[in-house]
Amino acid sequence: MFLVVIYGLVLALPLLYLVQQRTLSSSHQSPPVDSKPEEKKSLKTIMQPPRDDLDPPKDDPFTLDQLKEFDWLRQFEADLCTVFDVTRKSDVYGPGKSYNIFAGRDGSKGLGMSSLNPEDAVPDYSDLPENEKNVLNDWFLFFQKRYNIVGRVTDMPTSVSNLANL
Repeated sequence: MFLVVIYGLVLALPLLYLVQQRTLSSSHQSPPVDSKPEEKKSLKTIMQPPRDDLDPPKDDPFTLDQLKEFDWLRQFEADLCTVFDVTRKSDVYGPGKSYNIFAGRDGSKGLGMSSLNPEDAVPDYSDLPENEKNVLNDWFLFFQKRYNIVGRVTDMPTSVSNLANL
């Protein structure tokens, strides 16, 4: 009988302790701690969620020289021979903004390299290593879900045209 009482106490004491701790913590609840500092809440992100209101893709032909005409009036960006209208994000692609380097041109190589250097914002990405080609593909998928496709580039370098058709 004495052993049964000992075993009962051994099993019951941890359970009683947990119940007591839970009761104490619920009666002294502190306000939830916000994991984001105030300054992070106010930061505006340039990344936007995918859109469900995009126009059907167009297949209008553009040359690389024609894209340059759109730099100030209407920003277009070519990526893997596809031309995206990024006008609605002029806060990012507009004159003097962080990604303006890609507006009005095909900057596929620079996107793949994650580079904002003007010399990298060129269409020929054939010499990129596989991991950077994957980054470029990720950008393409990102744009495809967020910007209207308004056409395709018709005079890409042969090496790029072959890659884009894979």
